[in-house]
Amino acid sequence: MTTVTRDEVWDMFREVARRFEETDRKFQETDRKFQETDRKFQETDRKFQDTDRKTQDTDRKIQETDRLVKQVSKSIGDLGNRLGEFVQEMVRPAVVRLFRERGVDVHEVHPNINVERNGECAEIDLLVVNDQEAIAVECKSQLTIDDVKDHLERLEKIKRLLPKYRDVNLMGAVAGMVMSDEAARFAYRKGLYVLAQSGDTVLIRNDAKFSPKTW
Repeated sequence: MTTVTRDEVWDMFREVARRFEETDRKFQETDRKFQETDRKFQETDRKFQDTDRKTQDTDRKIQETDRLVKQVSKSIGDLGNRLGEFVQEMVRPAVVRLFRERGVDVHEVHPNINVERNGECAEIDLLVVNDQEAIAVECKSQLTIDDVKDHLERLEKIKRLLPKYRDVNLMGAVAGMVMSDEAARFAYRKGLYVLAQSGDTVLIRNDAKFSPKTW
């Protein structure tokens, strides 16, 4: 039988105490790391919340910008319509005189004709007529080549939509407050009268050699 001395017993107690201290130190270190990890998680969560807040703020600003863009676009569209109406009112009193000076003895002006027949429709700003002739006038605040093309398509179907003018010589004209030379030349080449603002009045820009197309 082995005899354990008192000193060996104290050594064992001291070793156990040392191991407890070491274990406690490791537990404290682990706890410190857990606390540090939790702090980092909290910091990450705060950053996510901050990012989410910024995203919501950005989304709100995008929605507000979109609303303003739509509002401005509507205002511009309304202004464009009013300017087009202004051009029409500027042209209407002059068209009879202008076309009579060109040898077209018109005597009636019909504004804002809207017609729909057999699934087709058309809007004519001004229709200037006599018993044998008619001139459909498209009025724009700023006339473009695309506007001229649209009017040419409109002229192709006017007699189908308005059969009472089926037997007249139908001609076309375009009028604009602002008109590029390119758009004016294109309309001229396509056989349309070109009406433009000159000071406080309106004139026909086509020269004496011009021969209008008839539909």
